[in-house]
Amino acid sequence: MTFITAEIGINHNGDLHLAKKLIKSAKDAGCNAVKFQKRTVDKVYSQELLDSPRDSPWGNTQRDQKNGLEFTLKQYSLIDQYCKKLKILWFVSCWDIQSQIDLRKFKTKYNKIASAMLIHEKLLQTVAEEKKHTFISTGMSTIRQISKAVSIFRENKCSFELMHSHSAYPMSIEEANLKVINTLRKRFNCKVGYSGHETEPYLACILAVALGASSIERHITLDRSMYGSDQAASLEPEDFKRMVRDVRNINSIFGNGKKVTSSQLLAKKRLHQVVSYI
Repeated sequence: MTFITAEIGINHNGDLHLAKKLIKSAKDAGCNAVKFQKRTVDKVYSQELLDSPRDSPWGNTQRDQKNGLEFTLKQYSLIDQYCKKLKILWFVSCWDIQSQIDLRKFKTKYNKIASAMLIHEKLLQTVAEEKKHTFISTGMSTIRQISKAVSIFRENKCSFELMHSHSAYPMSIEEANLKVINTLRKRFNCKVGYSGHETEPYLACILAVALGASSIERHITLDRSMYGSDQAASLEPEDFKRMVRDVRNINSIFGNGKKVTSSQLLAKKRLHQVVSYI
């Protein structure tokens, strides 16, 4: 069955109450997991960028905005408790080694490599050493760069699957290029999922599953008009619920490949008898 992750990312806008609403929406939709993002702001971004102007609900610099979007470890502890209460898995894509080490305390089942971090080999090594199943997004990356990432995980005997992705937020449906799923599967002999950022609700996700995608990740939001760079590329709760429903229907429709199923046996007995009278 296709593994479905609701990517909360930074759509919580630094508000724990909003994050809980998004987790509950993902649970109600039937998702397997929710995912967040974590950064140590001063390590990920240059001081020049952080000091540059940017108006946001938290102030007028890039530093204000980026710090405003980050949860503390105490807040993640509350998220951990809430997810356990709802019985939904959660995990994080960390953008720096310190964040990855800090989040180990929660013993989440999965890891995620964000597309932007696929070339951060030291981070990949840190993640692979944990030997948790890892979803590796491949947006913006060349086959050579993906090959290097794959080799790090295989050398560490850490299970993984690649995620075909296009790193535009939002992405036009014409740029989905879903045939890359088969390209990656054949080239690396591994499972391949799809992480979508398209403007269309979820057609690409459905087609990706039809092509054999092992997992689907889509951003979730309560309202696409909310503040935030990822909101427009996200699905609101009702659309997310429909996507999960349709993905599960595809899983059922493909069946098990056996020619005659039990539900046909009565018809077979009745209709094949007709032949004897002809």
